[in-house]
Amino acid sequence: MSISVALSNALSGLTASSRMASIVSTNVANALTEGYGRRELAISPRVVTGGGVGIDGVIRHVDASLVAERRDASSEHAGADTLATYRQQIESLLGTPEDGHSLSAVITRFESALVAASSRPDLPERLTGVLTAAGDVAGAFGAISDRIQGLREEADAEIDATVNRVNELLAQVVDLNGAVTDQRNRGGDVSGLLDHRQKVVDELSGIVPVREVPRGHGSIALFTPGGAILVDGTAADLDFTRTNVITPHLTADAGLLSGLTLNGRELDTTSGGPLDGGRLSALFAIRDDLSVAMQSDIDAAARDMIERFQQSGLDATRATGDPGLFTDNGLAFDPGDELGIAARIAINALVDPDQGGATWRLRDGLGAAAAGAPGDASLLQAMQTVLAERRTPGSGSFGTGALDAAGIASSLLSLAGTQRQLAEQTLSFAATRHGEVEERFLADGVDTDQEMQRLILIEQAYGANAKVVQTIDEMMNMLLRI
Repeated sequence: MSISVALSNALSGLTASSRMASIVSTNVANALTEGYGRRELAISPRVVTGGGVGIDGVIRHVDASLVAERRDASSEHAGADTLATYRQQIESLLGTPEDGHSLSAVITRFESALVAASSRPDLPERLTGVLTAAGDVAGAFGAISDRIQGLREEADAEIDATVNRVNELLAQVVDLNGAVTDQRNRGGDVSGLLDHRQKVVDELSGIVPVREVPRGHGSIALFTPGGAILVDGTAADLDFTRTNVITPHLTADAGLLSGLTLNGRELDTTSGGPLDGGRLSALFAIRDDLSVAMQSDIDAAARDMIERFQQSGLDATRATGDPGLFTDNGLAFDPGDELGIAARIAINALVDPDQGGATWRLRDGLGAAAAGAPGDASLLQAMQTVLAERRTPGSGSFGTGALDAAGIASSLLSLAGTQRQLAEQTLSFAATRHGEVEERFLADGVDTDQEMQRLILIEQAYGANAKVVQTIDEMMNMLLRI
């Protein structure tokens, strides 16, 4: 071997060792960087030129099946977390019996106020106490209904923001596909671009579940497990129109709320649809399914409260068809107009001094023209009876069992608690799976101990090649001195 060939071989070894050391340093520095794939320098012997090593490029190591599993787990976890948070909000909204503002608590106070007024019907302050407690019951129904619609509005706003983010991410994937292809055609290192694209798709997978399919020249296509095409050459366009104010009557089933379109075509956003799984489908479930069902139950409870005090025979002074103590915005309740009644339930103006009424009508009857005997507690006692009467609710998901008014409120809270527990169990399972997959993903990434061992070997190789160069230099100097 000639001196020139030996020098060339040693210099190629120095160059390769230097590049390898740089890559190892980059691996260690990015060990915890999201989306980073471990790099390794691809080298091969230079046979044609007489020896040494040639640099063939940079290899990015990623387990595609593990990445796909991680994305599935991320999608499942994001959806479960969104639903569990919602269930917690609903349970907190209904409150517990110990919570002074809960529905159960205000109904209990109303019942206590009736008992107190029955014992001394002649005391105006006792009658005022009944009015106040009844107003609290109506107010509690209204507050719960308003908050349910508020949660729907929040979900609608989040859907709008999320859809916009999905469109941004899909556009980024298309741009990165093009950049990867261009860089690869020029013979450059595309590892950084692949890291970025993986991170973008990872974020997308928390919103909607995705399947990545390789295409030519380093580009990828994205599909949902339900068959929706998100990226395949070009990015799909998702469209959604936000509704700023949502009322109980505004539902997707009635066609009064925006759905989701993909390239102009309506998408099924219900369970089992093309986008099922992930945060976006959970938000649609909150807006169009879960909150609508919750509104239906709170409406059923409000209806039951109104009908208890509107039934015939309770108040002989009230004409047939007239509203009772609780009204539908001042009118008698119509069972055909139940939707949203929890937001409309109100106290009859005839017993409210602020609306021109008088509290003595709570004792003497809503239709009484003048105050009666102050010691007559028969109507107040009858109100206690209808409040404690066990009856089967006319609607809602309370089953066929007979319940008193307080029992209906307790049933609502019990249902909310059960649903919250189930949602948290689902979240716990999803979190466990996500954590386990994440651990395997990190273990498959950069092993800093292994990288440091590799760096020691690289330093040894660098030193050996440097020694060859030094020896050649000494030999050349000796020859020049002859």
